[in-house]
Amino acid sequence: MVPVVWSRVLDEDFSRIPRDEFEPFHGKTVLVTGATGLVGSLIVKGFVYARETYGIDTRVMAVVRDGSKARRTFVPHCGQLDLVVCDLMHDVPKIDGEVDYIVHCAAITQSKLMVERPVDVIDLSVCGTRSVLGMAVQKRARMAYLSSMEVYGTIPGKDRVGEDQLGFIDLGSVRSCYPESKRLCENLCVAFAVQHGLDVSILRLAQTFGAGVGRTESRAVVQFARKAAAGDDIVLKTRGLSEGNYVYASDAVRAILLVLLKGEAREAYNVSNESTHMTIRELAHFATRVFPTRGSRVVIDVDEQNSSGYAADVRLFLDSSKLRRLGWEPQVDLGEAMLRTIAYLEEQDEPRED
Repeated sequence: MVPVVWSRVLDEDFSRIPRDEFEPFHGKTVLVTGATGLVGSLIVKGFVYARETYGIDTRVMAVVRDGSKARRTFVPHCGQLDLVVCDLMHDVPKIDGEVDYIVHCAAITQSKLMVERPVDVIDLSVCGTRSVLGMAVQKRARMAYLSSMEVYGTIPGKDRVGEDQLGFIDLGSVRSCYPESKRLCENLCVAFAVQHGLDVSILRLAQTFGAGVGRTESRAVVQFARKAAAGDDIVLKTRGLSEGNYVYASDAVRAILLVLLKGEAREAYNVSNESTHMTIRELAHFATRVFPTRGSRVVIDVDEQNSSGYAADVRLFLDSSKLRRLGWEPQVDLGEAMLRTIAYLEEQDEPRED
């Protein structure tokens, strides 16, 4: 029997990433910020899986704010990582030795906090990214900055949106702290590339989910899948007219590895499985069809008085053709993504063997 590295579902996800996509990182040092978040943790776990399964020896430095959470996240393989505890909002990571690659994932992504703590959202985005960019220059590292599809704002009348098209963001909305700070961070990346010669690329991720999410995950796509799997009604607090774009977590990891190796400096790349594009309302109904025997229904219950925490209705269809030209293709469709996410969460609820 092949030993389990992380979990049955996660290991299956990592096994879908071809060995030759990990091999260029053999003997290299990769630093990941935001390493306890979904994407950051999966990058770290992916490299550990590659070491355990293929013997690909990559030194992984995981920059985290909470050391205890990191140890819980990466048990039983903490000994294979260099944990760097640092609050990027206020401090610069102290890193000894060479760093070949940096993946900057750290950000506040919860919509609730964008409304309640907008200054913190901006500070972590801008100050944290400024610190990491400076470190990348010092280490002469190749860097990937994880941005978001939210930088596009509202673009009326566009069927598909490529990387050179940006729309309107309402600066009077407190929630705009997130997309506007992400825009500034992208420009910081370009500024460092021009002024300091930094080799940095940008990835604009669609809504990313999959095996590896936490039990308290608040992303709508995960909540819909959990409700549908449990047979509970999916209650929409908006009319569900915004258009969503999604990508399975392990597909996002593959995109990041690819851009680290082949992406052009100062260029941005959309990361989205285009087959997943649909409105939020369509997504809710889709989830009920993924679990057809559970009896879940979609209920529309709009509260007009408490809508500030929700993003404005967005018409956005991300075009990932630029990333595909580098050789990326998504492997997991939306239905399988929901099934695998629920399977992972159920696996986490199983009693652990001593």
